[in-house]
Amino acid sequence: MKRWSRSSLALLSVVAVAVAAGVIACGGDKTPQATAKTPFNGDSALSYARQTVAFGPRIPGTEAARKAGDWMVARLRATADTVIEQKWTHTTQKGEKLPLRNILARFRPNEKNRVLYLTHWDTRPKADADPIAANRTKPFDGANDGASGVGLFLALADQLKKTPPAYGVDLLLVDGEDWGTFGPPDIDVLIGSEYFAAHLPEPGYKPLFGVLFDMIGDKELEIKQEPNSIDAAPEVVQRVWSTAKDLGYESTFVPRAGDYPITDDHIPLIKAGLRVIDVIDLEYPDHEAVMAGQSYHHATSDTMDKISAKSLKIVGDVALTLVRP
Repeated sequence: MKRWSRSSLALLSVVAVAVAAGVIACGGDKTPQATAKTPFNGDSALSYARQTVAFGPRIPGTEAARKAGDWMVARLRATADTVIEQKWTHTTQKGEKLPLRNILARFRPNEKNRVLYLTHWDTRPKADADPIAANRTKPFDGANDGASGVGLFLALADQLKKTPPAYGVDLLLVDGEDWGTFGPPDIDVLIGSEYFAAHLPEPGYKPLFGVLFDMIGDKELEIKQEPNSIDAAPEVVQRVWSTAKDLGYESTFVPRAGDYPITDDHIPLIKAGLRVIDVIDLEYPDHEAVMAGQSYHHATSDTMDKISAKSLKIVGDVALTLVRP
């Protein structure tokens, strides 16, 4: 999922020493503390993420993916006003036929003023970035990379059912984000968001703003402002980070630009004219581990013990506050 460029990695190596020094100076404890006052339940979000992982790797076309998708649809039908499934077959560059499914849960579907939240629910077929070479052909759980977003959305849906939002809210779970190769060129990735961008739910669909939530369960959560998002929709970035600050989460939603632009599911929607930003912590678990070659991203170590209810609570508080009456 997601990627930074080789030049971005080079830049990271240049600043690694300075960042490490800053961490030492600040004490090095990056564990987020959930102190905001909304009814969002981080424990419920973590439980939903765990149930998602329990189906097994959610690789498109597998039985685990089918069962997980069916379960998500059933959960959302119990909470949302309307649930729409987009099902199609994607032909990969190699000619493979890949069955895919986007899930769109709508609250207040007749409200013109809408907010779009999206996340992806699939897992990459192989842990090809695992630090251990023998693991790079294995599937992986995707606890943070996929399941954390599902957990966030199902817990959000619980709250939106109890208290209808100020706007119409669309929770979009996209498939096929992580299937192929992040380039350049990008091949067979971001498939679900590209499909949604080409098949919007109604003519003239134009949310007030949109937020992609991805890899937001990390125990050492630190979310910087993603550069593509700043360029495409700076007012949405400001809205989200200001809300986080008001809730006391400025140490988690860091008010500065990240070091590199990220290719993620917001890009096809930006190209379609929607004002969507990416809320993501791609340095998983943290900058120092990434620089040392010990990242959990696209690795068999992306397991439930690496994510926390506290982190999900922080992001859930921000997401819920943005749409509360």
